[in-house]
Amino acid sequence: MHAYRTHNCGQLRAGDAGQTVRLSGWVHRKRDHGGVLFVDLRDHHGLTQIVCGPGSPAFETLDRARLESVLTITGEVVAREGGAVNPNLATGDIEVRAAEVMVQSAAAELPMPVAGDAEYPEEIRLKYRFLDLRREKVHANMMLRSGVIASLRRRMIAQGFTEFQTPILTASSPEGARDYLVPSRVHPGKFYALPQAPQMFKQLLMVAGFDRYFQIAPCFRDEDARADRSPGEFYQLDFEMSFVTQDDVFAAIEPVLAGVFEEFAGFGGRTRWAVTQGAFPRIPYADSMLKYGNDKPDLRNPLVITDVTEHFRGSGFGIFARMVEAGNVVRAIPAPATAEKSRKFFDDMNEWARAEGFAGLGYVTRKGGDFGGPIAKNHGEAGMAAIYNALGLGPDDGAFFAAGKPAQAAKLAGLARTRIGQELGLIEQNTFKLCWIVDFPMFERDEDTGKIDFSHNPFSMPQGELEALETMDPLEIKAFQYDIVCNGVELSSGAIRNHRPEIMYKAFEIAGYTQAQVDENFSGMINAFKFGAPPHGGSAPGVDRIVMLLADEPNIREVVVFPMTQKAEDLMMNAPGPATAKQLRELHIRVVD
Repeated sequence: MHAYRTHNCGQLRAGDAGQTVRLSGWVHRKRDHGGVLFVDLRDHHGLTQIVCGPGSPAFETLDRARLESVLTITGEVVAREGGAVNPNLATGDIEVRAAEVMVQSAAAELPMPVAGDAEYPEEIRLKYRFLDLRREKVHANMMLRSGVIASLRRRMIAQGFTEFQTPILTASSPEGARDYLVPSRVHPGKFYALPQAPQMFKQLLMVAGFDRYFQIAPCFRDEDARADRSPGEFYQLDFEMSFVTQDDVFAAIEPVLAGVFEEFAGFGGRTRWAVTQGAFPRIPYADSMLKYGNDKPDLRNPLVITDVTEHFRGSGFGIFARMVEAGNVVRAIPAPATAEKSRKFFDDMNEWARAEGFAGLGYVTRKGGDFGGPIAKNHGEAGMAAIYNALGLGPDDGAFFAAGKPAQAAKLAGLARTRIGQELGLIEQNTFKLCWIVDFPMFERDEDTGKIDFSHNPFSMPQGELEALETMDPLEIKAFQYDIVCNGVELSSGAIRNHRPEIMYKAFEIAGYTQAQVDENFSGMINAFKFGAPPHGGSAPGVDRIVMLLADEPNIREVVVFPMTQKAEDLMMNAPGPATAKQLRELHIRVVD
C-alpha cells in the first residue's frame, strides 16, 4: 500500500465499499456524536467523511488532532445507509472507518477558519493567504483561473498562433504608466525596467517574420489598485498578427474569447450564463461616450443617454439655458416606469450626484402624462413633450439630466445611467455581453497645458495614415485603435500598428517629440522598422479580468493566487522590504531619507 494514499479524498464511491484504503489530507471539520467521532478529511480533490468509535486505536489520535492538521488515515470503506447519505457530497454514499491514523503535520491554533464562508478582514486573509487558499470558494477560483489560461492557450494555438516569451528585464519607456525600475549591478547608475507590457517586443517579433505570436504575459505597472486592477502586476493574453486589417484581428480573437466565456459560463454549478453570439457589436468611441457616458459600456443596461442640449437653448429653464449659451451640454438619462416612485427616489439621486462631486442631477417626473419638477415647470409642457419624444419616453417615465462641460456631463450621465439601471432592476442578469469600442481619437488636448498628446497608444496607425497627419486637425484624426469590453469591464486595448518610420516621426512630432527623441526613446522599434516591417496589429485581453467576470467576483484580488494589498504590500512575504547595506553597495545605491 502506498505510504500516503491509495485514493484521493474526492474519489471513493459506493462501489468501493469493503476495500481497505489509505487517504491523506487536512482535518476540515470534526463532530462528536455520542462518543462517535466524525472527521471530514479534505485534499485538493474533495472531502471524505472519516468515522471512528471510542474502541478504535485511532480514536485518541483523531480526537486530539486540531483542525487543519495533516493526517494519513487507513481504514475500511463503508456504505452509508438511508438518511446518512449526503447527496451534496461526491463521496456522500460512503465513509471510511478509521483503523490507523498517522499525524503528518500538527496544526497550530488557526488565525482564521478554513471551513465555512465567513468574511474576514483583508489583512488577515492576505497575511495567511496559504490558509485562505484552502477555502472552497477561493480554491475553486484558482482552479478556474488555471482552466481559463489552459483554454486560452489551446484556442490560440488552434488559431495558428505561436507562443514566445519576451524579456522581463527591459528598458524604461516614457509613455504609459509608471515603471518598476531595477538597478543594474554591472552598470552603475543605470536601471532596467520591468515591462508594462510586451508591446515593443511583440511588434519586433512581427518584424522578425514570425507572423502570429501570443503569450500569457506578466506585466508590471506601478499603479494604484482598483477593484478591477491589481497593484504591481497582472497577466494578459498578449497577441500580435502580421499582414492583417482590423477586421482580421477581430475575427481571430472573437472566437477565442467567446469560446472561453461559453466554456466556463456554468462555473460553480450556477445556471449557465448566456454569451454574445457571432461578431461582437462595434461601437464608435464618440457614440459610446454619448450614449453610455464612457468608453466601456455595460450593454446589459438598456438605458441610452441622449444629448438634449439644443432643447434647452433659449428655454425657460434658465440654469440650463445659460449653461448652453456658455458652451456646455445637457445629457438626458431615461428613468422608465417610475410613475409610482416617490419624490424621494429622485431627490436621492440628486444627493448621490452631489456626493460624487458633481453640482447635482436634474430630473423630471411624469405620471399619467403629467410632468412634475422644477425643470418641467420652467421648460414648459410643449418643450418637455419634445424632449420625451426624442427620448422615446412614455406617460409614466421619468428622466434625469446632467449638464456641464462635455467630459463632465458624459461622466455624470454615465454614472447615473449605471445607478438608475441598478436601482430600477434593469440590468440583465446571467449574461456576458461583449463589444468592441472602435475609432478612438488619435490625439487629445491636455486641458491644463493645452498641449496635444496621444490619447491612447502612440504606436497606433492613424486612419488616413501620413496624409491625415499632414492635412487634418489632429483632434479630428481617428486611429485604428480598439478596446474589448464585457459587462462594463475593459478587457483589452489593441491597435493596428504604425509600422512606417515616416508616419511614426510625424505622429510624434504632433505630440511634441523631435525625431531625435523618438530615435532615443524607441530606438529598438524605429530601427527595426527601417529594415522592412509588415503591417501588423494585435491586442492583449486581461486574464485576471476575464477570470473575475467568470467567477462573478467584485474584486480582482479574489482570482489572483497571491495578491497584494491596496497599498501594494505583500503581508505574507513582508514585501517590499529594506535592502541590506551590502546589497545597496553592490547596486551603487544610497537611500536618502
